[in-house]
Amino acid sequence: MLLHKEDPKSIGGYKLVDRLGSGGMGIVYRGRSRSGREVAVKVVHAQYAQDKVFRARFRQEIEAVRKVSGAFTAPVVDADPEAVRPWMATQYVPGRSLADRIREGGALRPAELRQLALGLVEALRDIHRAGVVHRDLKPANVLLAGDGPRVIDFGISRAAENHQTLTETGQMIGTPPFMSPEQFTDARTVGPASDVFSLGALLVFSATGRGPFDADSPYLTAFRVVHGAPQLDGVAQPLRAVLARCLTKEAADRPRLDVLAQEFAEALPEPDPSDPDTTSLRLTELRTVEETYAGNGDAASAKTTRGTGATRSGRAGGRRVRPLLVAAGTVGTLALGTAWYGAYGPGFPDGAAVAGSAPVASSAPVTDSRWATVPTGWQPWQTTMFATAQRGEVNALAKDSGDSGDATCQRYENAVYCAGNNVLPVRLDGRTGDTVWRSSLASSAEGADTGRNIFELLGVRDGAMIVQQSVYGDAEGAKVSIVALDTESGEQLWARQRNSMAVDQIVSGDLVLTPDLSGRLVTARSPRTGADRWTTQLPSDDYCQFVTAGSRLYAHCFPDDVTQAAVLLELDKSDGSVLRRLKTPHTSSLLGTVDGRLAFVVGGDIGPARPEELKFGEIWLLDPDTGATTTTKLTKTYDGSVRLAADTLWIAQADGQVIAVSPLTGKQLWQTRTGVEGSGQPVYEPRTRTLYLASTSGRVAALDTRKGPLLWETGTHAEQFASGDVIKSQVLPYGGALTVSTPDGTVFSLDPAHRTGG
Repeated sequence: MLLHKEDPKSIGGYKLVDRLGSGGMGIVYRGRSRSGREVAVKVVHAQYAQDKVFRARFRQEIEAVRKVSGAFTAPVVDADPEAVRPWMATQYVPGRSLADRIREGGALRPAELRQLALGLVEALRDIHRAGVVHRDLKPANVLLAGDGPRVIDFGISRAAENHQTLTETGQMIGTPPFMSPEQFTDARTVGPASDVFSLGALLVFSATGRGPFDADSPYLTAFRVVHGAPQLDGVAQPLRAVLARCLTKEAADRPRLDVLAQEFAEALPEPDPSDPDTTSLRLTELRTVEETYAGNGDAASAKTTRGTGATRSGRAGGRRVRPLLVAAGTVGTLALGTAWYGAYGPGFPDGAAVAGSAPVASSAPVTDSRWATVPTGWQPWQTTMFATAQRGEVNALAKDSGDSGDATCQRYENAVYCAGNNVLPVRLDGRTGDTVWRSSLASSAEGADTGRNIFELLGVRDGAMIVQQSVYGDAEGAKVSIVALDTESGEQLWARQRNSMAVDQIVSGDLVLTPDLSGRLVTARSPRTGADRWTTQLPSDDYCQFVTAGSRLYAHCFPDDVTQAAVLLELDKSDGSVLRRLKTPHTSSLLGTVDGRLAFVVGGDIGPARPEELKFGEIWLLDPDTGATTTTKLTKTYDGSVRLAADTLWIAQADGQVIAVSPLTGKQLWQTRTGVEGSGQPVYEPRTRTLYLASTSGRVAALDTRKGPLLWETGTHAEQFASGDVIKSQVLPYGGALTVSTPDGTVFSLDPAHRTGG
């Protein structure tokens, strides 16, 4: 990485050659002494140099590293903790981090795992002999040199006998997936056994590509570390038994390092010299996971690959449940999203910390014939709906004005269109993520200065973006309008006031359906011009949803009296006349067609439900021409986000389970565990026969729909985890690429063939 203009040319007599990385705590450079010796120079950011507590911690790190010497650590060469900007130089280790190795090459082969395990045991023995506990052993803090691993970054280590730690001021130090239970429950008791626990978690990650306690947020991960059983699927015996002992909740029950050295040597025998140096894996046997965890305040990204079929939850049977303390003054509060500094303290970039690592060119990504080619000019990107726009309203509404978020997007041609609560309608370039324009709808609207503007994206059709704008300007409630914006310029095309909420699904097919004040008369309009096409009358006092199934337009209307059946009206798309009137159960939701029949799920709460929050125990098939019905009872009640496609119901449950059910027989076809919790509607891509789903935190997964194996899964992308349960994340296929939006306004694009982007 090239030096920046503002970077110094030398530090402490060391000429700076290039940057190895930067993070919230400081910058790491590759430096060279006058004799030609290369070092990694860690330089503290200026804003922390005046912090007495920080200086004490940095001084503590230097003292800790100086105490440690051994073949598998990087020694201190020089340091000046009292400089205007404190710095430390350590031995430069030419090699990538373990996190980078797994991201680029997948889980380690047995020979690699043996060298790593035995090298880390020796490194920890050297560290502990010096009276130091590392406390942050993780893949980004392990460099892979040609002769074995190197443990780096002692920024949060401490002397084993020093129980008056600098972290007892409400801060909690470490990286949740690799922290021990005692680091969460009582940091004063942390000793060498804590590093053994972290070693076990790191080796599970290295062997499978997934941590034993992975979850969608740092808090959930912490809870699983303290209370949950480790998930060791994919770790073969006898290594599995050894790692299970390392991950015991009680520190006193974990094995000593001298015992581990012997057990690892037996569990991971030396490879046969006749074995090939490389192993080829089929893509369908791999799973990619991108974990974004902030160690010491920075995001440590590790896109990794593992075998399928991992389970994720569990309890420590018969074990005393220990409290997970999160109050300031005890252990500290776990912060979510990217704002981890308050919980974990400042940090240096992962993979470029104390010892540094040589810049490594990315290996050629795995390709497979199942994936389509990405659009011409496309590149991976990530942005937010609040980014500066090129045209129109340049700046977004203030994120803290009202409840910003609950945003949704739709793709149209080569662009992505988004809107939400206090999120002005925007157009993003689908290839680059640039914000092309932002609508100025709120600028002159009554009540704009109150910060209460809700924009609901209804659809994008015929060169028009259709939004519902609700402006809260006075005590009388919201002023609601249906507004059409030109997709090229963002200028308003037309608007109609809407005061009735008795009609849902305003955009259906190539029609925009606007109810009158009573809610009984609905007018179909042209999306582009707003011109009337026809008007029809709906049942009085009913709540109606418009939906297109196959090539037909239906109004599904639900009376207030829950004892009455719902009514399904088939409408003539040319004039709005009622072609057929059919009855359906009041608790039914129409999903689409199967074998020429309309498919409903039935059960759960009274009345209609969104496809993202269904609960049902039977499938109801209706012939739209004859009215004949067939009911299939399911073996259990399902709930979650549902998609009907390819004659299959795909159900994404809140806990990350994905289930395929035949709507014709009710038979469960397969079930797969993923890390995508709280997913929106799954998206089926017929050409590749792939099912995509995304969590509100921006974790994306891909499954092969034939038998359900997990092809890959990313880490979280959202800047802030959503707390609501109505708006979900969306996956929008774009040629061979994917665009994903999360409720907090994050939008990113990735290549499913390579899992790069965002």
